[in-house]
Amino acid sequence: MMAEGARRLATGELPKLQDMMLTPGNAMRLADRLSHLRGAAMKLGQMISMDAGDLLPPELSSLLASLRDNANFMPPRQLQQVLKAEWGDDWRSQFAEFQVRPIAAASIGQVHKAVTHDGRTLAIKVQYPGVRESIDSDVDNVATLLRISSMVPDHLDLAPMLAAAKAQLHEEADYLREGAQMQRYAKLLADDDRFIVPELDEELTSDRIIAMSYVPGVAIESLESESQDLRNEVTHRVVTLVARELFEFGVMQTDPNFANFLYQPETGKVVLLDFGATREIDADVQDSYRQLLKAGLADDMDGVIEASVAAGFIKPLAVERYDDSVRFMTQIILDEFGSDGPFDFGDRGFVKVLTDEGMRIAQDRDAWHMPPVETLFVQRKISGTAMLGARLKAVVPVRNIVTKALNENASTKDKLVRISSRVSALRSNG
Repeated sequence: MMAEGARRLATGELPKLQDMMLTPGNAMRLADRLSHLRGAAMKLGQMISMDAGDLLPPELSSLLASLRDNANFMPPRQLQQVLKAEWGDDWRSQFAEFQVRPIAAASIGQVHKAVTHDGRTLAIKVQYPGVRESIDSDVDNVATLLRISSMVPDHLDLAPMLAAAKAQLHEEADYLREGAQMQRYAKLLADDDRFIVPELDEELTSDRIIAMSYVPGVAIESLESESQDLRNEVTHRVVTLVARELFEFGVMQTDPNFANFLYQPETGKVVLLDFGATREIDADVQDSYRQLLKAGLADDMDGVIEASVAAGFIKPLAVERYDDSVRFMTQIILDEFGSDGPFDFGDRGFVKVLTDEGMRIAQDRDAWHMPPVETLFVQRKISGTAMLGARLKAVVPVRNIVTKALNENASTKDKLVRISSRVSALRSNG
């Protein structure tokens, strides 16, 4: 950045900090450094690219998106040190084959393929050394860089996102916890043969290594070149899974990274990976979404706005000061999701209209805020699922999926109301 500033000064130009940082070369260097730093630095880039991609300069959004499944490998010597520390000096004796070159590398660890002496093929995720200890400082340092360089708009409040990033990363770095969540999902989806959850190898799993059955598949976003029917079906499954997580399971894998999904062409099944970001959903959060969606299905604008305020999506002050804008945005959403036909994820024209209108409110710092953290986790998964649908240009009956989920998983309050109504009806009929 200093070199770019000196060059511009030499030509008589008074450079701006943002212009110097946002040169194509510097933006590429930033993404490259984040991929080398891995851990929290890389994860923050991933989160910003998915959560705020529509608010960022296109070149920065594109570069940060490249971090979603692209990290540098551990040097072989470092890998050996980690495996010895976790499994002992004779760790190789446990395997008939162990591929030193990883088959995947992400923000927290890299994945190796191995074969046991009894013929089982495993995927073994090895955590990068030092990642857990550097989470908080890495997040703070990268956030500072983004702020002072003006690469993130001033009106985007990063504080809740940074706190969420730290909490999620600390949980993702606990591989024993992730293994337990993987087993939990295997039980929850035991009745649904459209999905595959890898089987945990408890004997080989430790605090910094997680071992599981190797499940082959292709990247889910590669289906964008497949038939419309297949893209619709796969997206339908993922949307239905999110609805079940929110209203039936009460637990959600909240990281929407596309790399967490694979597709098996030979079986037609979706493979679910990476359960580090799995968390319980508070009953109040469930209820807030339930009330919001019920109002939306009923085409009740006042109900949607009231539920949005109750959920913490918008502040009462925003409704008071910008009533026309709030109603305009709400009507767009009701129009898009209110029809009985399927929803076209590939048609994102309304997103820009909502973003532009929302930015008017966001300029007023007193009237705008980020949603509560617990809601933010759920909303990340919902938004990420919508991005997957957009990538696949899928057409899915979202309204039907939501209606079914609400009907099959009524809240305790709704159930009591129904029971009371039935009792009253029986009494009136003698």
